[in-house]
Amino acid sequence: MKTVNLIALIISLGVAGVLAYFVMRPPAATPLLSSGEQHMSADVQSIVLGMGCFWGAEKRLSAIPGVVDVESGYANGDAARVGYEDVLEQERQIKRGRSEARNHAEVIKVSFDPKKVELATILAAFWENHDPTQVDGQGNDIGTNYRSAIYYTTPEQKALAEQTRDIYQQSLTREGFGPIVTEIAPLTHYNRAEEYHQDYLVKNPNGYCGLGGTGVKYAMDGNGGQAHPPLDPATLNAERQLIVFEAETCPYCEKFKNEVLSKWQADVPVATTLSPRPPEGWTLAKALFATPTIVLFKNGREVSRYTGYNGEQQAFWKWLGFQLLTPAQQRIAFEQGTEVPGSGSHLDEKRAGYYVDPITGARLFRSDAKFESGTGWPSFFNPIEGALEMRVDDSHGMRRVEVLSKSSGIHLGHVFDDGPPPSGKRYCINGNVLKFVPDEAVARQ
Repeated sequence: MKTVNLIALIISLGVAGVLAYFVMRPPAATPLLSSGEQHMSADVQSIVLGMGCFWGAEKRLSAIPGVVDVESGYANGDAARVGYEDVLEQERQIKRGRSEARNHAEVIKVSFDPKKVELATILAAFWENHDPTQVDGQGNDIGTNYRSAIYYTTPEQKALAEQTRDIYQQSLTREGFGPIVTEIAPLTHYNRAEEYHQDYLVKNPNGYCGLGGTGVKYAMDGNGGQAHPPLDPATLNAERQLIVFEAETCPYCEKFKNEVLSKWQADVPVATTLSPRPPEGWTLAKALFATPTIVLFKNGREVSRYTGYNGEQQAFWKWLGFQLLTPAQQRIAFEQGTEVPGSGSHLDEKRAGYYVDPITGARLFRSDAKFESGTGWPSFFNPIEGALEMRVDDSHGMRRVEVLSKSSGIHLGHVFDDGPPPSGKRYCINGNVLKFVPDEAVARQ
């Protein structure tokens, strides 16, 4: 670091702040963006959908609040690069029996902010706004290039696509429709359509749109939830309560039970229900679109939800962490921040007990492994076995080892080789992302 920059850093942060910067601070968080979306928010995700003619599909899904961009394109054909005329010619060759190559589908790439709209909401709109039972076409647009499709990029997208399909199939079957033929597959080739196709119906308000749905509404429970009564509010914590809305035949619900609920140690109480209705007098912000849906209620009103689960435990805990942690804690936990030395919690804690993850409640350190390091941060020479993960941190021209909670994945601090016996390690931890549970509290449980 240049001398002038170091002086400026000392002036702006002070000596204690500079010490925190170099001793504890890991690399800044790097936004994980979907391909081609670096110009958007770091939180933007995308999925590719085929609903027939992309003009109407683009217009309809652009209207969903939380969708930040919809782009027309071509996807999942055999050709690496393709344009509109190429797709039309390929379809003509297929119809004449002169080609066995797979044609690209007209698709839209829907980019959305998951903090503002759930993928399940987008998929519900996808199912309602076209006829997924029509083979290779929508309305008068006939051909493999107009096929119904969901092209996913993550296992979570695949799981939610399949589950929402199965839910919508039940509603379609009751209304006399046939089986859904929508292709659900990994996204392979994707090409942005020509500029004149983008926002076509905005540029041409009277343009053709052959899109028409079945008229069947997407509903998670076609029976209106009458088969299962809602939870009794008297059995719940009215101030703050998690409710997991499940279904009788839901492998994702079983997975969530086995991997998360069976080991539940978090402070917030949790309950499960097979009813899609909230407890009497409590309110959901909107209808449920898939299971499991984990809803956080405060004072009987929904404040946030997590829809779908496919084994991403840390993604679930991160969602819950944003509901439970203060902004200062979030900065440490999710942005690899560092508290000012001497300012964190538990520095002078002397009681016997456990230091636990503030989100999951999983035990991280025992009090008899804590020692006075003189650094201004709680320090430990030994963690609970299996509680932590380590990651190499090469930031700021140094090689350090970052310490993370294995259960939630949150950043805790760093570990150094200058600790006391028997381990010789110093786990230098931000006290503000630790919760202390004294032994007397454990004994009362």
